[in-house]
Amino acid sequence: MTLGSQHAPLFALVQETLRRRILAGHYRQGERLVEGDIALEMGVSRIPVREALRALAAAGLVRIEPRRGASVTSLSREHAHDIVEVRATLEALNARLAAQRRSPAQMAALDGAIRAGQAAIEREDMPALLEQNRRFHDLLGGASSNGVLQDLMRSLRDRTALLFSRSHAARAAEIWQEHAGILGAVKAGDGELAGMLAARHVHHAAEWYFELKTTPLQ
Repeated sequence: MTLGSQHAPLFALVQETLRRRILAGHYRQGERLVEGDIALEMGVSRIPVREALRALAAAGLVRIEPRRGASVTSLSREHAHDIVEVRATLEALNARLAAQRRSPAQMAALDGAIRAGQAAIEREDMPALLEQNRRFHDLLGGASSNGVLQDLMRSLRDRTALLFSRSHAARAAEIWQEHAGILGAVKAGDGELAGMLAARHVHHAAEWYFELKTTPLQ
């Protein structure tokens, strides 16, 4: 895979490629990310790789240590629980606000995300499903009309995805049913129900991760 001939900033291309690989499980938690190997594979110099790894470290997906270099973040069970608690609380608030502040255009866009996700499930297209999952949550965040809340949620997004991305293949249909339920409550203006369903959505994913994951947390 060669990125060197593409026109977007190289570090951004490398960053997105590594991000997708991490969230897809191509690299496991704790696995080293060797600058030279990545640069050779992608057909770029080490500089954009180094910049990409620093950006991923800021997002919480990569850990950079002196003398050891970069590796995929390995979340302790306690840290994972902490992330889940905060994400569930923020998602509940986000859904409640969306139910109060929604617009017809935002609801139409969310309907489109639901349809696109269902289509991805039917054709077993996991990259597309992960993208539609991200789109759904971004659109729901936009409907809440609270920029501070969205900044907080974005700061957790990739770390949460590190926990939950593998669950999409195992419980894709269930996830999309949960999304549809949240959206239904938002469209009905039922903030309490929307918030409860949004928090439950996060906790269901966490239960799958902790009970059925194949790779133990370190």
